[in-house]
Amino acid sequence: MAFQKPTGTQDLLPGVVEKWQFVEEKIRDLCRRFNYREIRTPIFEQTTLFERGVGETTDIVEKEMYTFKDKGDRSMTLRPEGTAGVVRAFVENKLYGEPDVTKLYYVGPMFRYERPQAGRQRQFHQFGVEAFGAVDPAIDAEVIALGYQFCVELGLKDVKVEVNSVGNAASRAAYREELLGFLRPMKDTLCKDCQNRMERNPLRVLDCKVDQDKFVGAPSILDSLDEEATNHFAKVQSLLEDFGVDYTVNTRLVRGLDYYTMTAFELKAQGIGAIDTVGGGGRYNGLVGDIGGPDQPGIGFGIGLERIQLILEHQNIDVSALAPLDVYFVALGEAADREVNRLLFQLRQSGLSGERDYLGRKMKAQMKSADRYKARYTAILGDDELERGEIALKSMDTGEQQTVKLEELIESIQGAK
Repeated sequence: MAFQKPTGTQDLLPGVVEKWQFVEEKIRDLCRRFNYREIRTPIFEQTTLFERGVGETTDIVEKEMYTFKDKGDRSMTLRPEGTAGVVRAFVENKLYGEPDVTKLYYVGPMFRYERPQAGRQRQFHQFGVEAFGAVDPAIDAEVIALGYQFCVELGLKDVKVEVNSVGNAASRAAYREELLGFLRPMKDTLCKDCQNRMERNPLRVLDCKVDQDKFVGAPSILDSLDEEATNHFAKVQSLLEDFGVDYTVNTRLVRGLDYYTMTAFELKAQGIGAIDTVGGGGRYNGLVGDIGGPDQPGIGFGIGLERIQLILEHQNIDVSALAPLDVYFVALGEAADREVNRLLFQLRQSGLSGERDYLGRKMKAQMKSADRYKARYTAILGDDELERGEIALKSMDTGEQQTVKLEELIESIQGAK
């Protein structure tokens, strides 16, 4: 039987995985600079965590979760997004007891059962950040700016932010009635999902991709914001301007999750047709309490790394260059072959990278391997050189060759870096 990978998954092979490593290294460097610490949560959690944390009226919970019964007859779900698990870990491990704002980031696989397409897989990968404990608009702006800077530093073109406020509880209650007054007359013309969600969560109707053209005249939630929500949103915008973040206000932006309050935003870059959103997020001041913790505010985002890779490729941004080897060893003779093994191990212990031939090939074939690995140097050792305690070291850039003592080989290479 010939086995194949499951539908909606992919193998990241050598030559491709280096592109992912480049992006992941950028994530870790950027989060270090912004003082966000990494957290790693389980790939599966109790199903009720996502039902409560993500929202029962979302596409994720209604249609897309990978849910199964374990051997204890407990309902478990492969995580469809990152925030709910991070909030659960924040509560369970009492990180809210820390005196400072808790700033976390994660990188890892998520799972949603949906139709695979460009930039959208059933197993996909997200980079996300979450900040807990502050209502200050400055942390909203910081989170948005971190996501924006990530895209900019990757070299993505036309990076922009769309931002909105979905208000606090009082604002949304007022807006809900106004929005329902707009939607009810057209209910019969809307898709089934919109009809089912209209009374339970009318804001989610605005997120529908099928009926967007019908919402052109919808009332703006910004007109329903109270003084607290209005001032908060104004300060977020002012700080984004201070940071030089290219943003616009999109009053119909509500995002696809139920837990957002106040700030909501999406990150966009020049993509392929309609595929331009790379991620998004917002504030979720009630989520920690909903999951059983103390009343703690939070804000975060999630960025799809498959979408990032797709746009990098589409924009011809080359991040695939293999790191060159420092040294490729060529052994000529049985005694030299054994010594090369020892030298190669010492070289790797010193922090340099190296490789050798394991296929018993001639010198010409070994030199071709050195070229394929883009080795900076080729170190050539024969039995005669071994007796003299020397080795030939050839620069692959200049073609210059010198003879160095075996005990000085690593020092010579390190000195030339």
